[in-house]
Amino acid sequence: KCGACGPGYASPLDAMKGNFFGASVPPGPREELLYLPCIYRNTGIQKPDYLATVDVDPKSPHYCQVIHRLPMPNLQDELHHSGWNTCSSCFGDSRKSRNLLILPALISSRIYVVDVGTDPRAPRLHKVVEPTELFGKGNVANPHTSHCLGSGDILISCLGDPAGNGKGSFILLDGETFEVKGNWEKGEKVPSLGYDFWYQPRHNVLLSTEWGVPKALRDGFDPADVEKGLYGRHINVWDWSSHRLPPSWTLRTLVGPFQLGIFQDLVAPQVRIPCSLLQKGDWAAEKVIEVPSKKVQGWLLPDMPGLITDILISLDDRFLYFSNWLHGDVRQYDISDPRRPRLVGQVFLGGSIARGGPVTVLEDKELQCQPEPFVIQGKKVPGGPQMLQLSLDGKRLYVTNSLYSGWDKQFYPDLLREGSVLLQIDVDTERGGLAVNPNFLVDFGKEPDGPALAHEMRYPGGDCTSDIWL
Repeated sequence: KCGACGPGYASPLDAMKGNFFGASVPPGPREELLYLPCIYRNTGIQKPDYLATVDVDPKSPHYCQVIHRLPMPNLQDELHHSGWNTCSSCFGDSRKSRNLLILPALISSRIYVVDVGTDPRAPRLHKVVEPTELFGKGNVANPHTSHCLGSGDILISCLGDPAGNGKGSFILLDGETFEVKGNWEKGEKVPSLGYDFWYQPRHNVLLSTEWGVPKALRDGFDPADVEKGLYGRHINVWDWSSHRLPPSWTLRTLVGPFQLGIFQDLVAPQVRIPCSLLQKGDWAAEKVIEVPSKKVQGWLLPDMPGLITDILISLDDRFLYFSNWLHGDVRQYDISDPRRPRLVGQVFLGGSIARGGPVTVLEDKELQCQPEPFVIQGKKVPGGPQMLQLSLDGKRLYVTNSLYSGWDKQFYPDLLREGSVLLQIDVDTERGGLAVNPNFLVDFGKEPDGPALAHEMRYPGGDCTSDIWL
């Protein structure tokens, strides 16, 4: 039976419950390793970014330790997000193996292909796709999100063009040779901005969000750039089969959307973006969660918005999680009724409004008082919660606190001096609820070459945010 199947699982619930080919096995399999890109750009340390391998097996003598570091061959890349060469979208193809990690570099526009299959505990560099390939064959730059396709190819969203202007285009890589094949999109209509994306052929749709113009956000955030239209406020709904963007399928939101969270139920044509439910039909966005701004003193602006920078949904579509990077909290919502999410868990892991800091909250529609600084194992953690990754069984939520080095430097300068952290939150999957695991801390401030900024997390064999089921 197993010989006929490829990477991943047949369905999201199979992945969550540990079902292989109809036979029940113990829930899991539990993650034992995490891969995280670690960034030195903007830190003052002239070292290349690297891929860290972290041991997260509680039975291991190296638990909560970085056990391997794979440095990239260049400086100033700004590794950011990652994806797989193949995933559950190729479950029916026994020739496929999820053994290569795709690492786009947001600033240098390189794409690194890393072999994690030969020795999962010690990844090695397989290939480098140079930026000239993206420039010449697709007129794109600043690659961001990578997803594997059922065809075997790899689709990567981009933020801009080689001159640093905004351009919401996509690049296709051959899944075997990793040669750039050209652009995915067809037709003249291309969004002026790009960022994250997700696709689902069953509903003939690809959705993409917008961040900002690369040369505007490269080294920090200027509020005036929002008024100039240099930051995005649209959700772009593409026709999957034609690779085109119909004029009526672009939705405007009140604030710029960041990450996408997709319902795993293949029948339900619904999508989560921060604070909203996007419903198929006329493709209208409906606000279902609001994080109100706080009136503050001692900050960049008199109003501090709730900046939701990462979002994910459990594989059973029951819980939604997001990080609120500026305010400093991670939230868990019960979304059994998608139009009426219920807040069931919340933890503060730092942020800009912690008590005793430079910011005083003058008016708050949610909290009675400013939260205490977050301290774990004697370390006061700088920054705010950012990237999230959930275990397949939904019981462990991993969190890092670096968003992007240019913005870290501006909003959380201590983060560059002290390095970021990797934390683990225990999840109550019955009633809902979040609790920080006090025994879990990976401190990237203690790295051999100096404090580093760790970003997105991946597990060998797949995780809750990289698989697409067809």
